[in-house]
Amino acid sequence: MNLPPLRIATRKSTLAIWQAEHVAARLRALAPERTVELLPISTQGDRNLQDSLANIGGKGLFIKELEIALAEARAELAVHSMKDVPAELPDGFTISAVLEREDPRDALISVRYAGFEDLPHRARIGSSSLRRQCQLLHRRPDLRVSALRGNVQTRLRKLEDGEFDAIILAVAGLKRLGMADRITAILDTETSLPAIAQGVIGIECRSDDTPTRDLVARLNHPPTWQRILGERALNHALSGSCVVPLAGYAELHGDQLQLRGRVGMPDGSRLIEASVSGPAAQAETLGRKLADDMLAQGAGEVLRHVAGH
Repeated sequence: MNLPPLRIATRKSTLAIWQAEHVAARLRALAPERTVELLPISTQGDRNLQDSLANIGGKGLFIKELEIALAEARAELAVHSMKDVPAELPDGFTISAVLEREDPRDALISVRYAGFEDLPHRARIGSSSLRRQCQLLHRRPDLRVSALRGNVQTRLRKLEDGEFDAIILAVAGLKRLGMADRITAILDTETSLPAIAQGVIGIECRSDDTPTRDLVARLNHPPTWQRILGERALNHALSGSCVVPLAGYAELHGDQLQLRGRVGMPDGSRLIEASVSGPAAQAETLGRKLADDMLAQGAGEVLRHVAGH
């Protein structure tokens, strides 16, 4: 019997294609009788590189067209960077699996300077992430942070052309593209706490497509799943948005989960942080508890201020 192909909806960026090919290879190994194909799609988030993500609707713009392809049965699954996936999925869709997490930290890349502490007074930093901006400016209010959009190669070219003294990118993306040698220094999580689910590849399916869901579920990495359950519960309880200056990072220690969160003003003038620990089996409860702790410190006020701009 000829089985229908498994079609993977993906963004067209080099990194997105790498991630989709990686999932395709895993699926071919699991189900050698199935043909696996990629369906590259140009998303609104990829097409509009002039405006900041905060101003054009957030990172959900990177996945909307992929979900349309799923809904129209042009694809059976979509592959995402989980940090781009909003806290609440539209009805009819589900994340069926996440792969083992790559290094979730942020990388500093500079042509002239050896690390964050070596950056000169009023150094120009390239980053479009409010999360990174608020944390770096909290530590170094003198820095000048400017928007940086485009694929990894475009961003590196802007650095090399002298537009910035340093740029900040995700370690995971650079490693996946074979460009880890471009990393000047890795920022520790005290300096820059990672984004919710940074470094995690997720696979989305239609909720009613049981055969595909069951196949994809075999790729799931349970420790990563537990960690991002806590992180995404924190995100959902605070805002559900991917464009606010929110960081959340969970670590597993045996059967215990430690979850840290930060929210800050984009100019770095205020940074709210808290942490919780408890049984990993209660990851979502821990995420909501951490959100409550941060709201009690004024996180809601900060988020409302940012949303109003």
